[in-house]
Amino acid sequence: MYETLRVDREEHLTWLTLDRPNSLNAMSTTLIRELGDFFWKLHDDRETRVLVLRGAGRAFCAGLDLKENTGGEGAGGSVQGGLRAQRAVSELVMLMRRAPQPIVAAVQGAACGGGFALALAADVRIAGESARMNAAFIRIGLSACDVGVSYFLPRLVGASIASELLLTGNFIDAARAERTGLVSRVVPDAELESAARAMAQDMLRNSPIGLRLTKECLKFSIDAPSLEAAVAMEDRNQILAAQTSDFREGITAFLQKRPPTFGDT
Repeated sequence: MYETLRVDREEHLTWLTLDRPNSLNAMSTTLIRELGDFFWKLHDDRETRVLVLRGAGRAFCAGLDLKENTGGEGAGGSVQGGLRAQRAVSELVMLMRRAPQPIVAAVQGAACGGGFALALAADVRIAGESARMNAAFIRIGLSACDVGVSYFLPRLVGASIASELLLTGNFIDAARAERTGLVSRVVPDAELESAARAMAQDMLRNSPIGLRLTKECLKFSIDAPSLEAAVAMEDRNQILAAQTSDFREGITAFLQKRPPTFGDT
């Protein structure tokens, strides 16, 4: 289906691979368009319950392909054209945020600029030891606040570290990323795929509706105006989930001391 993406399915786990290894998976016009198409369709994909996003070769994603005229900032085109191109990129992280499925980013090598933004928009980040991430935009004369980075980064690492990374454009390596909570864990590059699969399988042992409601509630609770607002969302989700056959199966399996077999989608 795609020129720059590879989609592999393992039952309810889907692997989405950025597949431009010779360009460090830089975001060409085609890659941006195909990512947009994939994430638009993901919302209604009932077979995919967990998604792992990764890059082919030695990098996750080196950011915007500066060797290609994308029509974005500084391209010499019209304001309208630049805004359309800009929104095509920024829409990706909003689509990832709206997707009901948990997204795990498996990051190795460079995750720069737009690639950094894709990693931040995932729900969980696992890093290989080679991972290096930065807000590269500011290093080429733009603002570091781009493609949702100024939203996600301070929520993950706090204002001070986010300010340091955004104002300098410096790289953060895998070890420091783990210390600051930017990534959940660091593993040798050779073990990155198996670690991502294990994380996904831990999610998949839970019910589909439980996964979806948990991602949705966590997303809104991070920005909730009050404890009461967060609790109201939690209460609503528990009552919804309690009406499903998966909840009844979960209780029965617990009492029978066996793994549950969930089916509701």
